[in-house]
Amino acid sequence: MVLETAPAFVGGLPGGTELVVILLIAVLLFGANKIPKLARSTGEAMGEFQKGREEVEQELEEMRQSGTDSTAADTTADDDFVDTEPVTSEETDTESDTQQ
Repeated sequence: MVLETAPAFVGGLPGGTELVVILLIAVLLFGANKIPKLARSTGEAMGEFQKGREEVEQELEEMRQSGTDSTAADTTADDDFVDTEPVTSEETDTESDTQQ
């Protein structure tokens, strides 16, 4: 005689019987009066997490936008500056002597 075992969650999702068993175990572990409090606190925590995630996404988007704006401003400032006088080797020798 071979015993066959059936998976508890056929198809990946729990069915009606499995949900009833899970609910009974939860009532035994937490008690009937604590389950609504537990569900409420879980919902509040999920809401706070969602707010935090949205704030971080908004800050990242602002950083991306300000980063592209400042990069464009930096390139235009560099393009406006053009040094037309050539640097001679005597000038660089004098500068390196004064820095030491």
